[in-house]
Amino acid sequence: MERRQRGVSAGLLLLLYQISQVGLQNIPSVTLGVLVLNVFLFLNPLRPLTEVCLSVNEAVHRRNWQRLLLAPFHHADDWHLYYNMISMLWKGIMLERKLKSIWFAYIIAVFSVLIGVVYMVLELLLVVILDDPSYEMNCAVGFSGVLFALKVLNNHYNPGRVSSVLGLPISSKYACWVELVAIHLISPG
Repeated sequence: MERRQRGVSAGLLLLLYQISQVGLQNIPSVTLGVLVLNVFLFLNPLRPLTEVCLSVNEAVHRRNWQRLLLAPFHHADDWHLYYNMISMLWKGIMLERKLKSIWFAYIIAVFSVLIGVVYMVLELLLVVILDDPSYEMNCAVGFSGVLFALKVLNNHYNPGRVSSVLGLPISSKYACWVELVAIHLISPG
Protein backbone atom coordinates (compact mmCIF):
# COMPACT_ATOMS: atom_id res chain seq x y z
CA MET A 1 0.00 0.00 0.00
CA GLU A 2 2.09 2.87 -1.27
CA ARG A 3 0.82 6.37 -1.90
CA ARG A 4 1.25 7.86 -5.33
CA GLN A 5 3.21 11.05 -5.70
CA ARG A 6 2.29 13.59 -3.03
CA GLY A 7 1.93 17.27 -3.60
CA VAL A 8 -0.33 19.28 -5.84
CA SER A 9 -2.22 16.90 -8.11
CA ALA A 10 -5.43 16.79 -10.15
CA GLY A 11 -7.57 15.44 -7.30
CA LEU A 12 -6.21 17.97 -4.83
CA LEU A 13 -6.65 20.88 -7.26
CA LEU A 14 -10.22 19.81 -7.98
CA LEU A 15 -10.94 19.58 -4.25
CA LEU A 16 -9.56 23.09 -3.67
CA TYR A 17 -11.64 24.36 -6.58
CA GLN A 18 -14.82 22.79 -5.14
CA ILE A 19 -14.10 24.30 -1.72
CA SER A 20 -13.58 27.72 -3.33
CA GLN A 21 -16.91 27.37 -5.15
CA VAL A 22 -18.70 26.76 -1.84
CA GLY A 23 -16.71 29.53 -0.15
CA LEU A 24 -14.76 29.17 3.08
CA GLN A 25 -17.26 31.43 4.84
CA ASN A 26 -20.03 28.91 4.04
CA ILE A 27 -18.24 25.90 5.52
CA PRO A 28 -18.87 25.33 9.25
CA SER A 29 -15.78 25.28 11.48
CA VAL A 30 -15.57 21.55 12.32
CA THR A 31 -16.20 20.53 8.71
CA LEU A 32 -13.51 22.94 7.55
CA GLY A 33 -11.16 21.63 10.24
CA VAL A 34 -11.68 18.02 9.10
CA LEU A 35 -11.02 19.05 5.49
CA VAL A 36 -7.85 20.93 6.44
CA LEU A 37 -6.59 18.08 8.65
CA ASN A 38 -7.09 15.50 5.90
CA VAL A 39 -5.41 17.66 3.22
CA PHE A 40 -2.55 18.50 5.60
CA LEU A 41 -1.94 14.83 6.42
CA PHE A 42 -2.13 13.94 2.74
CA LEU A 43 0.57 16.50 1.96
CA ASN A 44 2.55 15.79 5.16
CA PRO A 45 1.78 12.23 6.30
CA LEU A 46 2.84 11.36 9.83
CA ARG A 47 4.20 8.03 8.57
CA PRO A 48 4.08 5.95 5.38
CA LEU A 49 0.70 4.34 4.66
CA THR A 50 2.02 0.91 5.60
CA GLU A 51 2.66 2.28 9.10
CA VAL A 52 -0.74 3.95 9.61
CA CYS A 53 -3.15 1.58 7.87
CA LEU A 54 -5.51 -0.37 10.09
CA SER A 55 -5.42 -4.15 10.22
CA VAL A 56 -6.22 -6.82 12.77
CA ASN A 57 -2.61 -7.96 12.69
CA GLU A 58 -1.18 -4.51 13.40
CA ALA A 59 -3.80 -3.11 15.79
CA VAL A 60 -4.81 -6.20 17.74
CA HIS A 61 -1.97 -8.70 17.57
CA ARG A 62 0.83 -6.13 17.69
CA ARG A 63 -1.20 -3.78 19.92
CA ASN A 64 -0.50 -0.81 17.68
CA TRP A 65 -3.69 1.00 18.71
CA GLN A 66 -2.59 4.40 17.42
CA ARG A 67 -3.60 3.14 13.97
CA LEU A 68 -7.24 3.52 15.06
CA LEU A 69 -6.60 7.27 15.22
CA LEU A 70 -4.29 7.60 12.21
CA ALA A 71 -5.91 5.43 9.52
CA PRO A 72 -9.10 7.48 8.99
CA PHE A 73 -7.12 10.66 8.30
CA HIS A 74 -4.68 9.27 5.73
CA HIS A 75 -5.58 8.56 2.10
CA ALA A 76 -4.10 6.27 -0.52
CA ASP A 77 -3.94 8.88 -3.28
CA ASP A 78 -5.28 12.25 -4.40
CA TRP A 79 -8.52 10.83 -5.84
CA HIS A 80 -9.22 8.91 -2.65
CA LEU A 81 -8.77 12.17 -0.76
CA TYR A 82 -10.90 14.09 -3.28
CA TYR A 83 -13.91 11.73 -3.19
CA ASN A 84 -13.85 11.49 0.59
CA MET A 85 -13.46 15.21 1.21
CA ILE A 86 -16.15 16.23 -1.30
CA SER A 87 -18.49 13.84 0.48
CA MET A 88 -17.37 15.30 3.84
CA LEU A 89 -17.94 18.82 2.58
CA TRP A 90 -21.61 18.24 1.73
CA LYS A 91 -22.43 15.97 4.65
CA GLY A 92 -20.57 18.24 7.05
CA ILE A 93 -22.35 21.38 5.89
CA MET A 94 -25.75 19.76 6.33
CA LEU A 95 -25.11 17.92 9.60
CA GLU A 96 -22.96 20.48 11.40
CA ARG A 97 -25.57 23.17 10.86
CA LYS A 98 -28.27 20.83 12.17
CA LEU A 99 -26.33 19.39 15.14
CA LYS A 100 -24.09 22.37 15.98
CA SER A 101 -20.28 22.28 16.00
CA ILE A 102 -19.52 20.77 19.42
CA TRP A 103 -21.86 17.81 18.94
CA PHE A 104 -20.70 17.33 15.34
CA ALA A 105 -17.03 17.30 16.43
CA TYR A 106 -17.85 14.69 19.06
CA ILE A 107 -19.63 12.55 16.45
CA ILE A 108 -16.66 12.79 14.06
CA ALA A 109 -14.25 11.76 16.83
CA VAL A 110 -16.40 8.82 17.95
CA PHE A 111 -17.12 7.63 14.40
CA SER A 112 -13.43 7.89 13.47
CA VAL A 113 -12.47 5.36 16.14
CA LEU A 114 -15.64 3.27 16.14
CA ILE A 115 -15.52 2.61 12.40
CA GLY A 116 -12.01 1.19 12.83
CA VAL A 117 -13.21 -1.10 15.60
CA VAL A 118 -16.12 -2.29 13.44
CA TYR A 119 -13.73 -2.85 10.53
CA MET A 120 -11.49 -5.05 12.68
CA VAL A 121 -14.44 -7.02 14.08
CA LEU A 122 -15.69 -7.67 10.54
CA GLU A 123 -12.22 -8.78 9.44
CA LEU A 124 -12.00 -11.12 12.44
CA LEU A 125 -15.42 -12.54 11.56
CA LEU A 126 -14.20 -13.20 8.02
CA VAL A 127 -11.18 -15.02 9.44
CA VAL A 128 -13.44 -17.26 11.53
CA ILE A 129 -16.27 -17.78 9.02
CA LEU A 130 -14.06 -18.36 5.99
CA ASP A 131 -11.21 -19.97 7.93
CA ASP A 132 -8.83 -17.64 6.11
CA PRO A 133 -6.22 -15.87 8.26
CA SER A 134 -5.25 -13.57 5.38
CA TYR A 135 -8.11 -11.24 6.39
CA GLU A 136 -6.09 -10.30 9.48
CA MET A 137 -3.54 -8.72 7.15
CA ASN A 138 -5.95 -6.49 5.16
CA CYS A 139 -4.94 -2.92 5.81
CA ALA A 140 -7.23 0.09 5.31
CA VAL A 141 -6.92 3.87 5.34
CA GLY A 142 -9.32 6.68 4.64
CA PHE A 143 -12.40 8.46 5.86
CA SER A 144 -14.98 6.43 3.91
CA GLY A 145 -16.37 4.53 6.90
CA VAL A 146 -16.96 7.76 8.80
CA LEU A 147 -18.67 9.22 5.74
CA PHE A 148 -21.05 6.28 5.42
CA ALA A 149 -21.92 6.61 9.11
CA LEU A 150 -22.56 10.33 8.55
CA LYS A 151 -24.74 9.49 5.54
CA VAL A 152 -26.89 7.20 7.71
CA LEU A 153 -27.12 9.94 10.34
CA ASN A 154 -28.04 12.49 7.68
CA ASN A 155 -30.78 10.16 6.40
CA HIS A 156 -32.12 9.90 9.95
CA TYR A 157 -32.35 13.68 10.32
CA ASN A 158 -33.64 14.23 6.79
CA PRO A 159 -36.01 11.36 5.97
CA GLY A 160 -37.81 11.13 2.67
CA ARG A 161 -35.19 13.06 0.71
CA VAL A 162 -34.00 12.04 -2.72
CA SER A 163 -30.29 11.99 -3.51
CA SER A 164 -28.55 11.93 -6.84
CA VAL A 165 -25.99 9.15 -7.24
CA LEU A 166 -24.18 9.30 -10.59
CA GLY A 167 -27.08 11.40 -11.86
CA LEU A 168 -29.77 8.91 -10.86
CA PRO A 169 -32.44 10.00 -8.34
CA ILE A 170 -32.46 7.54 -5.43
CA SER A 171 -34.25 7.62 -2.09
CA SER A 172 -31.76 8.83 0.51
CA LYS A 173 -32.60 5.78 2.59
CA TYR A 174 -30.85 3.62 -0.03
CA ALA A 175 -28.44 6.16 -1.48
CA CYS A 176 -25.58 5.31 0.90
CA TRP A 177 -25.67 1.69 -0.28
CA VAL A 178 -25.86 2.66 -3.95
CA GLU A 179 -23.02 5.12 -3.34
CA LEU A 180 -20.95 2.34 -1.74
CA VAL A 181 -21.44 0.07 -4.77
CA ALA A 182 -20.77 2.94 -7.20
CA ILE A 183 -17.52 3.88 -5.44
CA HIS A 184 -16.43 0.25 -5.46
CA LEU A 185 -17.11 0.01 -9.20
CA ILE A 186 -15.41 3.33 -9.98
CA SER A 187 -12.45 2.84 -7.67
CA PRO A 188 -12.10 -0.80 -6.58
CA GLY A 189 -9.97 -1.44 -3.52
